[in-house]
Amino acid sequence: MVVIGGTGFLGYCAVKEFIYREHGVTVIALPPLPEEGLFPKDVNVILANIDELDDSNIMDILKGHDAIVFAAGVDDRVIPKVPAYEFFYQANVRSCKRIISLARQSGIKRGVILSSYFLYFDRVWPDEKLSEYHPYIRSRKEQARQSMDAAMPDLQLMILELPYIFGSMPGRTPLWKPLIEYINSPYPLFYMKGGTNMIAVEHVGQAIAGAIETGRGGESYTIGDENLTWVEFIEKILNILGKKKKIIILPTFVVRLILRIIKLRHKLRGEEGGLDPVKFAAIQTRNTFFDPSPAVKELGYGRGNLEKAFKDTVKACLRVK
Repeated sequence: MVVIGGTGFLGYCAVKEFIYREHGVTVIALPPLPEEGLFPKDVNVILANIDELDDSNIMDILKGHDAIVFAAGVDDRVIPKVPAYEFFYQANVRSCKRIISLARQSGIKRGVILSSYFLYFDRVWPDEKLSEYHPYIRSRKEQARQSMDAAMPDLQLMILELPYIFGSMPGRTPLWKPLIEYINSPYPLFYMKGGTNMIAVEHVGQAIAGAIETGRGGESYTIGDENLTWVEFIEKILNILGKKKKIIILPTFVVRLILRIIKLRHKLRGEEGGLDPVKFAAIQTRNTFFDPSPAVKELGYGRGNLEKAFKDTVKACLRVK
């Protein structure tokens, strides 16, 4: 088993699950390790930038393995210089396609790419034109298409479309830190309407392993657990913090105005977000809910423990004991 990006939040949870299921694991990740002793000694850890390794080096590493997980790339939090799509294409499409092609040539038979649930909503909400308006989502769509082509005909490749994920890992601070700090602050708590699907990271690890072991090649699985409104989510975080605060819901036009200002700031800096802030307001203030049961049934991953995942997230963000 090879996990590309195995020292990141999702890659690490996949490695833990593979170890639990008694798979041998090789990790390829950018240096340095987030924490010494992150993995047991029998995990082969190679610290390197895959984009700086030539094809023969990568194939030497991949040979002898039977499966691969691509947990690398960049997400929508990165704000690159204009044009954003060129940046996301290099990080999420070209790099992934190359690795999958080399994996197939090396004899690897099964693979999983960790992607975004925005692909699901791009399919079910075509009028929103998500992959047209948002460079990050377009890169994920192209990543799936080109990597599937590169895997043919010998490598059974699956795409896992992931929602909002909670939990923690050694040596890294959760991406939720700014939001948790805001909720914990003495300031009035303004937020927006809408909500989304959320899942504990341990179950993402189970879904990854389940896909490698029993998933169907060529499939895209929309992974998730519980649908929560933003208000329900924030109330759970407030409860963990032992605080009571009124949540003031901003009208959507105010949200759009704030996001328009953010977009203008990006433009003045010569930057472009992977998600167009103004266009994304329609999605962020909507209930991006879905039924995860088909993926749960097919891949056999667990559900629940979201409250514990929230607590772990808060603790890692604020060092709450």
